Parts: sequence; structure tokens; C-alpha cells
Amino acid sequence: MKQHTSADTFDGLKGTVVTIGTFDGVHLGHRKIIDRLLASAQSNDLESVVLTFFPHPRMVLQKDTGIKLINSIDERIALLEASGLDHLIIHPFTKAFSRLTAEEFVKDILVDQLKARKVIIGYDHRFGRNRNANIEDLKAFGTQYDFEVEEISKQDVDDVAVSSTKIRKALNEGDLTKANEYLGYPFMLNGIVSRGKGLGKKFNYPTANLKIEETYKLIPAKGVYVARASINGKEVYGMMSIGTNPTVGGSDLTIETFFFDFEADLYDQHLQIELLTRIRDEKKFNSVDELIAAMQADERFSRDFIQKLDA
Repeated sequence: MKQHTSADTFDGLKGTVVTIGTFDGVHLGHRKIIDRLLASAQSNDLESVVLTFFPHPRMVLQKDTGIKLINSIDERIALLEASGLDHLIIHPFTKAFSRLTAEEFVKDILVDQLKARKVIIGYDHRFGRNRNANIEDLKAFGTQYDFEVEEISKQDVDDVAVSSTKIRKALNEGDLTKANEYLGYPFMLNGIVSRGKGLGKKFNYPTANLKIEETYKLIPAKGVYVARASINGKEVYGMMSIGTNPTVGGSDLTIETFFFDFEADLYDQHLQIELLTRIRDEKKFNSVDELIAAMQADERFSRDFIQKLDA
């Protein structure tokens, strides 16, 4: 896959099949579109192109919303690259860009810059200034500028249309099962292992404290989760606590993972940790002994869960 930092730098040598979107989560609905994109590009001897944007449009146009994203930009790139695209364009989303009319976007970017012969788009896609153009407008532009438009219907899971908004809501509410089902893969957190207060070690549960640099990255609901990571080529399981450690008077949000049957110095290492299931809410216990007993119960639950994965 060739990555481009702007549509202006695109240098494809032949016609393209293009899809457009923010692709936050690269979820099942997005994958339905990308699968069709790849198949169409192959059958028509064209190059496949995903045109996506960063920052997220809402981060630019509605700064007070405080939107948190399912994926960091690096996670989004990795997920899209794994799909087998020819080209990924990450176009800077600015206020000036948002003021392009629908026709300016189509002519200047899709036609002149990307040489689009076909555009594949989700059923609810809107574009142009104030998002005032829809798929019917795109089809009209296709007739005018000689490219085909294909509409992809919604992707349903249990009769519910998958969307990034619904996945964010599920994660914020602690419904990891639903979020992972809609994503089609386990939700992940990426960060650098930093030094914490060493409380876990005192309780015989030494943890890796994950520091996430991207302030826009969505952190799921506080609680305890079964987790998995690949460390130095080895698949390692454990349990992750997201919370403020209220039992010991904590106030800052921390992300701490105790890995089972694993010992290594992880400080300053980059880790990608997948969240497999949610065990329970964060709770303030009456004593440290109660906290340790709960952690032991969490470990038993986690090990049982992991054993069933391998069964």
C-alpha cells in the first residue's frame, strides 16, 4: 500500500476506484465498502484508493464536542493497510477544505487529482460544504464527469446498522461485547509503558502502566477487562484495570495491565493491548484486603475465559 499525506500529492498512473470517509474504527460497515472497492478495482484493472481525513471533521468544525475516536490515526492506517489497498490518502481536514462546494470536491479532487473512474460510497454518505450533497448528487456528477457511482447498503448486526457512533456509545457504556462485534476485531489501546506508583507490585499484581499520547483516543468505561498483547513475538494474556484506584485514594485515570505468567522489563516499550471482554465495573472497596480478593476473583475469571478461547 502506498500512503499519501494529501490528495494533492497523489500520483497514481492509471484510473482509480475511490471510496471516501473518516473510517473511524474500520468496522464491519467500512469493511463491506472496502471489500467491494478491492473487488471492483481488480475486475476493472484500476487502482483502489481510500480517501480519508485527519483530523476528524468534527474536531475541526465542532471543537466543543470533545469527540473521542475509536482509533488513533496510526491504528486506522494499520487497519486499512491490512485490507490490501493500493493507495491510502490521509488528507488534512481544515476549515478551508470544508468550504469546498460539492462540485469543487468532485472535479478538483476526485476527477482531476485522483482520476476516479468509479466511486463506491456508503448509503448515508454526505459531502461538500455543510455536507449538503448526497449520493443522488454524486450520481449526477458522475454522469457529468464520466465516472460510475456504486452505493453500498448498511451493514447490519442483529438488525442494527453498524456505525462508529454506536461503537463509541457501546465503549463509553462498557458494552465491550457489542463494540467488538460491530468492529469485527477486539478494541485496542496503544501506548508506551510508563512508571506508575508501584501499588500493583505491593499487592503481588505488578502492572504495566500504559500512557496513551493521543488525547483524542477513546478510553472505554472504567472497569476491569480481559486483555491480550503480543510482546516480543509472544502472545500474552492478562487483565486490565481502567480507573482511578479509588480504594487507595487515587484520582488520576490510569490504564494498568497485569500479564499472566510473564516477567520482563517493559518500561518505555510500545504495547498494543486488545480488550477481549469486560469483567466488572470499577469499585471502591472498604479495604485493601477486599481489593486483593476482588483482583484474585478477576484473575480466576480471566484465566477461565482465556482457557475457553483455546478450547
